[in-house]
Amino acid sequence: MKIFLLSDINSSHTLKWANSLAEKGVEVHLFGFVDQEVNGLNLKVKLYIEKIPTGIKTQSDGSLKKTYYLKVLPNLLNLIKKVKPDILHAHYASSYGLLGALSAYKPFLLSVWGNDVFDFPRKSFIHKSIIKFVFKRADRIYSTSKIMANEISHYTKKNIGIIPFGIDINQFKPFKQKKIFGDDTVVLGCVKSLSYKYGIEYLLDAFAIIKEKIKDKKIKLLIVGDGTLKNHLIERSRKLKIDDEVLFYGAVPHSKVPEIYNMIDIAVFPSVWESFGVSNLEAAACEVPQVASDIGGFKEIIKDGVTGFLVETKNPELIAEKVIDLIYDNDLRKKIGKSARQYVIEHFDWNRNVDQMIEEYYKVMRR
Repeated sequence: MKIFLLSDINSSHTLKWANSLAEKGVEVHLFGFVDQEVNGLNLKVKLYIEKIPTGIKTQSDGSLKKTYYLKVLPNLLNLIKKVKPDILHAHYASSYGLLGALSAYKPFLLSVWGNDVFDFPRKSFIHKSIIKFVFKRADRIYSTSKIMANEISHYTKKNIGIIPFGIDINQFKPFKQKKIFGDDTVVLGCVKSLSYKYGIEYLLDAFAIIKEKIKDKKIKLLIVGDGTLKNHLIERSRKLKIDDEVLFYGAVPHSKVPEIYNMIDIAVFPSVWESFGVSNLEAAACEVPQVASDIGGFKEIIKDGVTGFLVETKNPELIAEKVIDLIYDNDLRKKIGKSARQYVIEHFDWNRNVDQMIEEYYKVMRR
């Protein structure tokens, strides 16, 4: 089987798909735009890159100007003609999906990631038309969650396949890890990009409430990630007078994330919107109990009161309340952590998800 992937080469999600398919014997060809060195790609994957010239990114969100796809289309068509893949599979509808649609190659499969359907088509009539065009050209469309599949259905009448972006349960698991703070310290943590979408400011507000209410325990907050709101969040922690208790750790390679979760006692995800929730699954696979917003894809991957707690979004008081319950009940933390990992094993095992995708490839090829 020969699959030609169109996707963001610098994304850990892309590398995970390409590497996993290659490890299962699929001949993988990967095309994408890069502005930095590519690391972590399986040597079996055949890589084709387009260097991003200066000035072709939009200023608003860092995406590529759509006219650029027309310029690189001839190069892509030549590559596809040379490779002759069984399937062309694009990831992210508004960018690589557009490129795949313009290629007119068949069969053409499309995986939607989130912002490409929740945000992009709402910008203007033109953006909406682009998404409809891409969906029309796709032979099969895939989503990672039911809520995202429902959003996709606003722009196409085609059936949407749901294949979760699961977790490598052999990589993400509980193990002994040297702590950043003392063993007598309860560590709250979050591994997310520091952007508005992930609501880190509400976590800081909740932590301030927790510190005010709990005086008999050592509690620290570990925030792992980087982003445009970093300086704002650091300043917010100063104003809340919790800056001595909060560690902004910065971004880490994805391979180091299991170590981070094994330093955390309670994970908190106060996002204002999520189409799925990979970070939540990673925490759960490491048996870390979590408190998360009652929104979007979170409701599909967290069983409230069983594998974690769901609370109203933008509500620091409710976040603090649930976290305090977990701080004072170590048995509850262990019980929820073990239930969470078992739930991931049963429903979000990455190895099974890759097999699902390969089976989809075979179905398309048989047709």
